Amino acid sequence: MAYHLRPGERVPAGIRRIAREEIASAARQLSGHGDADRDVAIHEARKSLKKIRGAMRLMRPELDSVYPAENAWFRDVGLRLAQFRDAGAMIETFETLRRKYRAALGRRRLSSIHRGLIARREQHGKIDEVVLPLAAALRSSAQRIRTWPLTADGFAALAPGLESTFRKGRKAMNRARRAPTPENYHEWRKRVKDHWYHVRLFEKYWTGAMESYEKSLKDLETWLGEDHNLVVLEQTLLDEPILHTNSADVELFFQLIAKDHKDLRGKALSTGKHIYGQKPRQLTRHFQQLWEDTARQTAQKK
Repeated sequence: MAYHLRPGERVPAGIRRIAREEIASAARQLSGHGDADRDVAIHEARKSLKKIRGAMRLMRPELDSVYPAENAWFRDVGLRLAQFRDAGAMIETFETLRRKYRAALGRRRLSSIHRGLIARREQHGKIDEVVLPLAAALRSSAQRIRTWPLTADGFAALAPGLESTFRKGRKAMNRARRAPTPENYHEWRKRVKDHWYHVRLFEKYWTGAMESYEKSLKDLETWLGEDHNLVVLEQTLLDEPILHTNSADVELFFQLIAKDHKDLRGKALSTGKHIYGQKPRQLTRHFQQLWEDTARQTAQKK
């Protein structure tokens, strides 16, 4: 299984193939894993769902009538899985921050927060009662893929979605820069992730420069994702004071979160300025050139 379009493959067939493969991967992850592997399995399944939605956004101009319902369906499946994944992700975020600032913490281990987050994760009900039915529903959803209204082929089928998504990411970055709210940074992250998935779909068309571009996009998405995880963790601690018993721990931890926000957002804005420095039409023309060059090379080999 590979999340990319194959040179010489018709675009409608490629998009349908990718969607079916990611559905199968998500369903497989959600079936037959023990508790020790469950967090990883749910994380991988959610990644597959996001890849599907990324491919759909690329084809949104053509999917048109079915896009709202299909996007909502895969989004809702992901949200149902998130209730189990997020509890574990908050612990990972806490531990990452504690390691990153161990020098500032000294002997302080923030144990009261850690114990509270562990207890919170254990409050969830039986995972299989939710996860296994979702795996079955995903397998059934694969049948709908063949009815997606995809007919256009070649780069012309991809250009509108590619350009539109990049333009939205550019605007989202500027909003986050002007008004650095958690909501604006989270919205920017979603648009960066969309563009990252789209770039990955063109993997077989990359040059060395494109590999570097993809790496920068991945770094940007990672920093914005870590920033969002900090927002969620901080808000959870504020909303659920029962999770901690030591106010000094919480005060210090919030100071570290504020410091990390500044670091992550600074790196994100610096890299984002480089990525989004080009205009959407310039980006589209560049990808078109890559597409045409690869198509010509593929034809010459036949």
